Amino acid sequence: MSKKTVAFAHLGCEKNRVDTEHMLGLLAEAGYGVSADEADASVVVVNTCSFIQEAREESVRTLVELAEQGKELIIAGCLAQHFQEELLESLPEAKAIVGTGDYQHIVSVLERVEAGERVNQVSAIPTFVGDEHLPRYRTTSEAVAYLKVAEGCDYRCAFCIIPHLRGNQRSRPIKSIVAEAQQLAAQGVQELVLISQISTNYGLDLAGKPQLAELLRALGEVEIPWVRVHYAYPTGLTSEVLAAYREVPNVLPYLDLPLQHSHPEVLRAMNRPWQADVTAGVLGRIREQLSDAVLRTTFIVGFPGETEEHFQHLLDFVAEQRFDHVGVFTFSAEEGTPAAELPDQVPHGIALERKDRLMALQQPIAAALNAAWVGKVVDVLIEQENPSSGEMLGRCARFAPEVDGEVRVSPGEGGLCAAPGTLVKVRITGADTYDLLGVVVGAAAKLRST
Repeated sequence: MSKKTVAFAHLGCEKNRVDTEHMLGLLAEAGYGVSADEADASVVVVNTCSFIQEAREESVRTLVELAEQGKELIIAGCLAQHFQEELLESLPEAKAIVGTGDYQHIVSVLERVEAGERVNQVSAIPTFVGDEHLPRYRTTSEAVAYLKVAEGCDYRCAFCIIPHLRGNQRSRPIKSIVAEAQQLAAQGVQELVLISQISTNYGLDLAGKPQLAELLRALGEVEIPWVRVHYAYPTGLTSEVLAAYREVPNVLPYLDLPLQHSHPEVLRAMNRPWQADVTAGVLGRIREQLSDAVLRTTFIVGFPGETEEHFQHLLDFVAEQRFDHVGVFTFSAEEGTPAAELPDQVPHGIALERKDRLMALQQPIAAALNAAWVGKVVDVLIEQENPSSGEMLGRCARFAPEVDGEVRVSPGEGGLCAAPGTLVKVRITGADTYDLLGVVVGAAAKLRST
């Protein structure tokens, strides 16, 4: 008798997405049907997010909607790690909870649920990290894959609950990461996005010092045209790491730097004192040593104690630094974090107003930096095509998947176009605040001969 179909609802970050893909792979290997359509199944695994209040509300809303549809629920991920027994008590439809370090047990959890058991599979301290031997069923396009190089975090930023939910940093060996990258290359992946909580600290727990430079050089031998690194703390971008960015042909000069703020007093309150005196200097050194660097960052406004003077410092900093891409979050007081207990909490309305002011400042900067690409010929990874218009959608190296802009590509002379999943040469013909326009001029050159 064939096994039942299990549906998946995925919420949260790319790290959560990789966990979802491993659970899908494990269930498929065990003979279960897997689906993204909840209507196909009586049992739904919801991989939840609990990073900030909005994410928790979305997770709870999804769970309640599915429960009202009569679905049996297996709650996985950060919300399960965070609230554990509360979820089982408040949701009768919840048949199991699976922690962030326990998703590898999804098959046995489901078997126990099918036998009538209510299961609490949550390790108090997550220690597991998946590797190339764990089955994986990818949910991204064929051309793009996320590769988790480490799990957890050793920092204790005052606003962040992630170390509590995912444990301390545990890095995978370089050999393991390269083996998985080779598997993904064989599947036709064109862009590999390296993810962890702090990628510049990769390997610190294994070797006593960060090993990102060594990892990037090892990945230079893998036949994937683009390797992109997310979550690089600026203080970890040493001369050695920047040299690897410059010298390894498939490593993109794209730096995702979660700075959070610029004012030293706010950074100290955030428990990021190591950043306070080096931010501008480090950014200058990055631009010196990696002249074509594309810089993305995120900031938190409305952190407890942030004054108008502190916020003006941040506005001046953003105006001076001219980042390519900026994301802005309002502070979310997370229960269990030191920041939730700090005095001088900023009213939410003021935080929202500051977010709007910061984004209004950034938009013309982003538009001007985009406009500078008009007339250039760049490689574009085509991801979708519109058969009715003939237009293709893709990204050049300055745009990361899902968080940045896109390139809208028209066919070239003679109807020259490209299929999704391929790299193509595109002449940029126009730009707006976040996106680029272009026309196909030819096939992209391969990274290196095979």
